[in-house]
Amino acid sequence: MPTNPEGDRGRAVLDAQDINRALTRIAHEILERNRGAEDLILLGLPTRGVPLARRIAERIGEVEGHVPDSGSLDVTLYRDDLRQHPTRGPQRTDIPGGAVDGKTVVLVDDVLYSGRTIRAALDALADHGRPAAVRLAVLVDRGHRELPIRADHVGKNLPSARTERVMVRLEESDGYDEVRIADQVVPTTEARA
Repeated sequence: MPTNPEGDRGRAVLDAQDINRALTRIAHEILERNRGAEDLILLGLPTRGVPLARRIAERIGEVEGHVPDSGSLDVTLYRDDLRQHPTRGPQRTDIPGGAVDGKTVVLVDDVLYSGRTIRAALDALADHGRPAAVRLAVLVDRGHRELPIRADHVGKNLPSARTERVMVRLEESDGYDEVRIADQVVPTTEARA
């Protein structure tokens, strides 16, 4: 296993097998709720939601014999914290077929926290058409919602403190699969002489 860039800080809450099981369960839940894979699009939110959407689509394909479309939806310019984080650069939006009209769209993200990213995703999605339904699938729901947003499909509910950080690592971007939770590292300020 590659070296964990976070060191052994915190505790592991999901390993690669746990993540695989969670994604398989989410895929089955999506199929059951949608009654198949017809008119289904999975859109991952960058960064780690994109490979998660692709993995879920592949699992749906294993069951249905047809891999539903998957892509990405950039929410950068729709965020309400853009002034606080102006260095964020837009990511790529890739919507198969170019529109979502009449489709069931499943937004996929790694961690659901305040709900603000999902609100931004709903605004961004509205600029690409009018879906028949929008659902939300997340690998981890850590609580602490600030907006009335709830995931339809959850890999793991992980009660956490606001002072904790949930770190999702995926093979596609980090070289290994793992979810860890740790106390936030607060930078110390050095006294000036």
